[in-house]
Amino acid sequence: MINENLHKKVVALDRIQHRDLKLDLTARDLSNVSKLNAFFVAGTEFTDACKDFPVVWVNAGKGDDGKPQVAPIAVFGLKPEQNLCIEGDRWRVRYVPAVLRLYPFALARVAANEMVVCMDESWPGLGSTGQALFGADGEPSEFTANVQKQLENFEQEVERTRLAGAILVEKGLLREMRFDATLPDGSKLVVDGFLTVDEDKLAKLSDADLLAMTRNGLMGLIHAHQISLGNMARLVEWHVERLGTAAAGAAPAA
Repeated sequence: MINENLHKKVVALDRIQHRDLKLDLTARDLSNVSKLNAFFVAGTEFTDACKDFPVVWVNAGKGDDGKPQVAPIAVFGLKPEQNLCIEGDRWRVRYVPAVLRLYPFALARVAANEMVVCMDESWPGLGSTGQALFGADGEPSEFTANVQKQLENFEQEVERTRLAGAILVEKGLLREMRFDATLPDGSKLVVDGFLTVDEDKLAKLSDADLLAMTRNGLMGLIHAHQISLGNMARLVEWHVERLGTAAAGAAPAA
């Protein structure tokens, strides 16, 4: 999947044009990610993501059938273009969402049943040194083939996640979320625009629905989501910490 906030200059990987291109696996540049205040996570990531981030849903337009869609995201910050989970040139959390780990590569759909491997040409790690993307015969290297397999597997997880979201919408289990916090200086911080599971509606589901959702794994996702909301408090702490650092940096010297 390609995200316009992450992938800035996307091109299809070409065995002729990029035959001599290499990827420096040691390159580090979090400039694109540092302004992401949230990012998509697939259902299979909930177990790990819920330990580090609030995992919630957002409205994601309508599907081909005209029905509303939702997508789960890991929340990194409490304001637009704020990523509190990055400090300097490193992540301060243990888990990084799969799409960000696979960057600068992504899959793009070019036909109903055809997808191609793409890359973000703006990534500074692409050049003449490092891991070869193609072999001397012009065929994808073992590294590139492995990346493609990971991307294809993840796309399957994206589809499963979409179907899980469709059930949440169909059952009316999502509601608007609002999080309020009072900062040390007395000011208020309000976070909204997200969707959370409505526990009252969840409790009113029939035994048959609950059994079906347990068997298809949706209840596991819901439980991980509920656990993850405790991470909102940590984001508030990091937000206050960053405000303090900014204030200290702006204070005139004595």
